[in-house]
Amino acid sequence: MNKTLQLPNTLQEAMVFFSDADRTFAYAVLLRWPNGKVACPRCESTEHSFISTRKLWFCKGCKKQFTIKVGTIFEDSALGMDKWMLAVWMVANCKNGISSYEIARALGITQKSAWFMLHRIRLAMHNKETVKLGGPGQEVEVDETFIGGAARFMHKDKRDRYTTAQRGKGDKVVTFGMLERGGEVRAMVLPNNRRHHLHDEIRRHVRAHSAIYSDALMSYQGLRDYSFAHQVIDHAERYVDGQVHTNGLENFWSLLKRGLKGTYISVEPFHLFRYVDEQVFRYNNRATKHEYISDLARFFRVMRHIVNRRITYQELTGKGTDAVCQA
Repeated sequence: MNKTLQLPNTLQEAMVFFSDADRTFAYAVLLRWPNGKVACPRCESTEHSFISTRKLWFCKGCKKQFTIKVGTIFEDSALGMDKWMLAVWMVANCKNGISSYEIARALGITQKSAWFMLHRIRLAMHNKETVKLGGPGQEVEVDETFIGGAARFMHKDKRDRYTTAQRGKGDKVVTFGMLERGGEVRAMVLPNNRRHHLHDEIRRHVRAHSAIYSDALMSYQGLRDYSFAHQVIDHAERYVDGQVHTNGLENFWSLLKRGLKGTYISVEPFHLFRYVDEQVFRYNNRATKHEYISDLARFFRVMRHIVNRRITYQELTGKGTDAVCQA
């Protein structure tokens, strides 16, 4: 990292730092190409000429122009890097999340642009896990939760329909999580909480011979067949039995739902996995009594994953430009 840049550590310092267009651009170049060699995102050629008046490069390999945004979550955005960098900072460091309306007010952009911006940042927050959780002697909690509207907040006519015996939990979305004690959490949205879906995710993300703790849901039965040391806590009787509990994941679910209900208010089911990714990033990069993680470190961890993660508005909504954006 260039020592001549005095990097920010707080939101106030970040606002001052990113207010300088030239300084912001220089820092963004360092984050995009840490080795100091600017390479064309199309042909990877390092032979190019820089057009300083337009802040772009002309590649001598493919004979095309490219900017710092090409090949990243920022591609084709008309917003300047000063707004993008400040938005990444705020999303990465707001404990309960930040809505598109607040981003729009803070940056002076439209709510629709802020909504699209937030989903692009959430895409960079997604962690493509390659290392499994747990292992021999390690403890892993597994649990599922249902996310959706509460019947007590519905109109009486709708509440009567939704609280019939046939309703069950069919109107809610299943979110499944795994937490390695002393380690990280992983969570994803599933079609349902049936055995084959839960077992597949556990086998994909958890090493064999791990100690797995779950509640008494029937779908968890049979985990011992895959060399897991599975123990169950029946919440109808108690919530803790020595080391056997799922309180760590229950804490994560409370943080997730606090953000969804308190900050975002309304979330479409087909976008839910993006909000889950955001909360997983925030939980795994939180400061603990054993490790302090600065705001700058969280910002840097998001910026490390901006390359080769692009999503268009059409892909995000599956609709035209008249799509309704919430949260």
